[in-house]
Amino acid sequence: MTVISRPALGFDHLREKFSGALHVPGDTSYDEARRAWNLAVDQRPALVAQPRTVADVVAVVRFARENALRVAPQGTGHGASARGPLDDSVLVRTDAMRAVTIDGATHTARAEAGAIWADVAGPASELGLAPLSGSAPDVGVVGFALGGGIGWLSRAFGLCSNSVLAIEVVTAAGEHVRCTEDEHEELFWALRGGTGSYGVVTAVELRLVAVPELYAGAMLWPWEQAAEVLRAYVAWTRDLPESVSTSVRILQVPPVPEIPEFVRGRQFVAIDGAVVGSEAVATEILAPLRALAPEIDLFAMAPPIALSHIHMDPEQPVPGLAEHLMLGELDDAAIDALVQAAGPGSGSPLLSVELRHLGGALARVPENAGALGRLDGAFALFAVGSPMSPELAAAIPPHLARVKATMSPWASEKVYVNFAERPAALRTAYRSDTVARLQAVKAQYDPYDLIQANHPIAPASR
Repeated sequence: MTVISRPALGFDHLREKFSGALHVPGDTSYDEARRAWNLAVDQRPALVAQPRTVADVVAVVRFARENALRVAPQGTGHGASARGPLDDSVLVRTDAMRAVTIDGATHTARAEAGAIWADVAGPASELGLAPLSGSAPDVGVVGFALGGGIGWLSRAFGLCSNSVLAIEVVTAAGEHVRCTEDEHEELFWALRGGTGSYGVVTAVELRLVAVPELYAGAMLWPWEQAAEVLRAYVAWTRDLPESVSTSVRILQVPPVPEIPEFVRGRQFVAIDGAVVGSEAVATEILAPLRALAPEIDLFAMAPPIALSHIHMDPEQPVPGLAEHLMLGELDDAAIDALVQAAGPGSGSPLLSVELRHLGGALARVPENAGALGRLDGAFALFAVGSPMSPELAAAIPPHLARVKATMSPWASEKVYVNFAERPAALRTAYRSDTVARLQAVKAQYDPYDLIQANHPIAPASR
């Protein structure tokens, strides 16, 4: 009853100041507006606001404060399951704010809050430049950077969050500020990898990297070779140069028309990623994998924009249930256990069980790093299934739990928040001194916990 009464009492006043779209429960547009990218998440906010301008964001934050509502910023909703209920919140969907500016001379980009990586990677690639983006083109730039951000250039150049040069944000007080190393320094530090719990980001400025030569793609083998390929892959990663960023996956490709026929409905073990360097150098590096005679070999020289597509992630909203672990070094026993849990004969309903290779620049804290300076571990495991039917919805969670339990002997207590599908305990995501500092920033900029982010940070006790 409370949620229904608020629109009648105060939303007309907000509409007078708001140039974007507002969607109230009961409106015909509400269900579409509240939809997360992950269709398994059922978001039901008190109001959905789609701002077009910074002034719109300021207006909706001030409106929320005046009406005892929280503010939940969201670009695409890829990580929406890592947020609490939105019954008393305004969901601020920034997808109408997508302007991107590329400066080829300074190797920088400015992206508004709703921009996705395709908006940045496309024009940057034409200049031989690349952002430190993820493996899917439709992931939001801002949300990705707020959680750290890893992709196919990460072992060479580090976390995306540490490539951020400036952040524009509307604070919980309704003030629009620009954060850099010299302005609002603590807020700038916290937003770079420490989640978005401190305000509504309206734009970010990013450093782009020059990649004049890039060799990228994927190799696929029938999944009956999963143990052989996984063992060879893990051994191969131990001596790789930092110019190589890759992952290995046990894949069960669904039989849907959107997927190319040559892989549709089949089961594979796949290795994908990129080598920053010449074809000759990359060919030598990849030779041990090619010696395993992949059925499909898509590695080739490529422009930076190709990095957005080699993982073959879905580029439209789908339902997903997932689990994640950070893993140390893996031995043959670990590989055998993983294949038994998710490979041939396992009865697995999962679409993908992935080991993302870490290390390199990801293992070092750069100068002037943000809250997430580095990632500890040799691999990040991400397992996902799509509950497209009631039977799958029932079968996927216990199998995710099986994979997680199977790999727990090689796991650490840490998580990488962008891979964690449930709110992460802070001690598992950050060091204890980092947690205290993040909570202090929250207390300074949002002492009453107005902002409701994925993986929320609570303010320090006053």
